[in-house]
Amino acid sequence: VEAVHLIADGKAPRIPQPKEGATYEGIQKKENAEISWDQPAAALHNWIRGHDKVPGAWATVDGQVVTFYGSSLLDASVPAGQELAIKGASRPGLVTKNGLVIFGNDGKMVLVRNLQFEDGKMIPASKYFSADETTALELTEEEKKMAEDIR
Repeated sequence: VEAVHLIADGKAPRIPQPKEGATYEGIQKKENAEISWDQPAAALHNWIRGHDKVPGAWATVDGQVVTFYGSSLLDASVPAGQELAIKGASRPGLVTKNGLVIFGNDGKMVLVRNLQFEDGKMIPASKYFSADETTALELTEEEKKMAEDIR
């Protein structure tokens, strides 16, 4: 009751909270979310998962910033896949049919399901090497006629 009266009267003491021991973390910024590769797989997974969706954990791949989303620990044998060099990683990642497999410094693996490029385009990690491929749509004569009728 006394504290309430002091506040109401404007006489309550004001003691600034010390920063030492504070647990509040400020808003994460993208420049602080770069992946440090010299960690075990569990730490890499927690880093990626902890920055999923905002701001997004990222690394430099083929000279551009690529953001990693949707990680999970992978407890299996090393899958077959196409190697992908990642700046700073001691071992190249593997683009597999399930996603991008990255390795911790303990030799264990993390599976990343989605990648986002600097231009905002997001793709399944398994499609990394086929992302730039475009196929021309070829219509049969019957389909061309149908297309003309629709126009």
